[in-house]
Amino acid sequence: MNAPAGRHRPWRERAVRTTIRASRWLRRRTRVALRTWRHSLRLRVAATTVAVGSLALVLLAAVLADQVRDGLFDQARDQVLADAASRAEQAQQQFDSATVSNVQDVQQLGDDVVSTLQQSSLDAAGVLLLPSPDPSSSVLIQAPATDNSLRAVIHDELREQVRAEQFQQWQSVALPTSNGAVVPGIAVGAPVTMPVAGENELYIVYSLASEQAQLDLLQRVLAVGAGSLVVLLLVMAWYLTRQVLDPVQQAARTAERLADGHLTERMQVRGHDELASLGSSFNEMAASLQDQIERLAELSRMQQRFVSDVSHELRTPLSTVRMAAEVLYQARESFPPSQARSAELLQNQLDRFENLLVDLLEISRFDAGAAVLDVEVLDLHLVLDRVVALTGPLAAERGSHILVHAPADPVTVDADARRVERVLRNLLVNAVEHGEGNDIDVTLAAHHTAVSVLVRDHGIGMTPVQAEHVFDRFWRADPARARTLGGTGLGLAIALEDARLHGGGLDAWGTPGEGAAFRLTLPRRAGLEIGEPPLALWPERAEADLDHPVDPSDPAGPAAVPQWEQEEST
Repeated sequence: MNAPAGRHRPWRERAVRTTIRASRWLRRRTRVALRTWRHSLRLRVAATTVAVGSLALVLLAAVLADQVRDGLFDQARDQVLADAASRAEQAQQQFDSATVSNVQDVQQLGDDVVSTLQQSSLDAAGVLLLPSPDPSSSVLIQAPATDNSLRAVIHDELREQVRAEQFQQWQSVALPTSNGAVVPGIAVGAPVTMPVAGENELYIVYSLASEQAQLDLLQRVLAVGAGSLVVLLLVMAWYLTRQVLDPVQQAARTAERLADGHLTERMQVRGHDELASLGSSFNEMAASLQDQIERLAELSRMQQRFVSDVSHELRTPLSTVRMAAEVLYQARESFPPSQARSAELLQNQLDRFENLLVDLLEISRFDAGAAVLDVEVLDLHLVLDRVVALTGPLAAERGSHILVHAPADPVTVDADARRVERVLRNLLVNAVEHGEGNDIDVTLAAHHTAVSVLVRDHGIGMTPVQAEHVFDRFWRADPARARTLGGTGLGLAIALEDARLHGGGLDAWGTPGEGAAFRLTLPRRAGLEIGEPPLALWPERAEADLDHPVDPSDPAGPAAVPQWEQEEST
């Protein structure tokens, strides 16, 4: 009975799984080998050196073997031809001097001559006397031979050449041995004339087994020598690459340690060669860098301490001056107009000076790493409403309106309320400062890991180069442009530090004549990866976000945007 068709399926499935596992194992091994090859200069140098050396040795051995083989063959051929000519002449003399009258005598004469030639020629593997197939011969005898197995090596082409040329001819042949192998040989033929029997052909077969043995020995010696040279070449290549690459690898490791902040790391220097000079120069460079970095670090610490100390020390005289300025400011109505104006300017500049001191102290805390967060659960709706309420009158004075776009549900985040409010206030004041009286859009959005606030103005804008430096301290895109709102030049720098302190980021975008955009992004919980921010920084994506608001409770993240639109925006 035939087995069911499904009975063989497990075997097929196991075979398929085995094939899949084998292919996966092969792919992994291939990837590991390619990775090792790409990352190991020592392996590439050693492998290339051995490959080139092995190829050169193989070519040299092949050329030498061919030349030796040709030399041995030519020498053996000349000796064989000379000996065969002498034996053919000797046989012809015996035939000429013999007196025979019948077939039996002719047959006996042929056997005797063949035996005599075999005994007199030590290198001959066999002697054959073959009758000519010419029907004009008067007597045909049985072909005498010392080894009948050699009749097969006498080819018809050789016999035709002997009969046609009527002179000595030769041909390379393969001689069988008792163990079933073959050895090279030479068959030499010459025409002879026998009494009564007429024209015949004398063939002497010579073995080149001794020459082949010499050639085999030479090839084995060359193979062993080439193998030894390849091993020696591999050892030398590995040793030389180690001598050269070990200092380079040590320099790379030392450089990595220096880059990680281990400024006392140095290379070990041995000897007085070029690599030792390289190590000494590297150590000198590392020592110089360490000295420069330590000096710069000390200078930075001195500057931080100086700023902090000066800021603290200026508070006391500033308080005294402020009390006097307030007295003058309150009594300004009794002063002449020019003095009243001076009292107002003094009050305004003291406010700005005090804000500058506060910002300098805050910057010094960031530089010293002493800034800390007072984290609480915030609803950014409430924070944004407070900032807009404080900045709204200022915007109204400049002819701008602040338009807020936010989801209806609360947007909560773990953050420091004071610092987040300060960041938003700085962004809004900056937008009012450069908005040229146009409306300002504030967009709030969130997903499951982060929240974003985008402040977009439609004023003078800025170039990409200016956007890279907008967070630098005391930097202004146009140095000739005066600050009209009393800024200290540190607001955006402090805002960036506040965002980083929360584990978030602050980004800027701008185009001259089209306005600028600043995006604050914060993680909803400490330690969360922000990933893709909920709001895009570019205007096209930002407008799409306004049309498709983000649901903060949606675990899928931001509102879906077509793939082609994402690629175009990036």
